[in-house]
Order: sequence, then C-alpha cells, then structure tokens
Amino acid sequence: MVRSRALGARIKSARTHRKLRQIDLAQRAGVSRSTLEAIERGDLSTGLGAYLRVLWAMGLDNEIELIADPGLDREGLALEFSAKTKRVRVNRGLSNDF
Repeated sequence: MVRSRALGARIKSARTHRKLRQIDLAQRAGVSRSTLEAIERGDLSTGLGAYLRVLWAMGLDNEIELIADPGLDREGLALEFSAKTKRVRVNRGLSNDF
C-alpha cells in the first residue's frame, strides 16, 4: 500500500512538473478526472490500464518495460543459479537383468 501511494505521488509530481491540470491530463489519457485523482492517491482499486494510460499520456511509458524485468531481478537470478535450487538427475544406467 505504501508503494502504491508513492507511485501516485510520483505521478502527481510528474503532472505538476509538466504544468498539466488534472482535467487536461485525464482527457489526454482517456480517463475521468476522478480516476486520475484515485491514481494520484495510489488507490489500488484503480485498474492497471488506467495507470498505464496516464503514464503514456505524460510520455513515461518507456520505463514500464523495467517493471519485473528478468534481467534486473537480482533475487530471481541468484535463486536461478543457486546450487540449492538446482534439480539433480540421477543417472540410471540400463540394467541387463531381464
């Protein structure tokens, strides 16, 4: 919840730095003003598509590609290469016992 509020605050800051009114950004993004207000509050009940539209309308959609990027996931990469999580196959040779 704290991170969603921080994201909303960053979106609001980006809007104000661009000197955009809420109504203007909402129209540009194709969302209602109340939806934009919810986004700026970090309301988790607001759909991801609305967040993406607002980011796109401000030209901030390129950074979205970095979210959950497997190449930047240090913990995931560490787990992938960790010896503890590797599966070991037991070589079962063919038996000549019939």
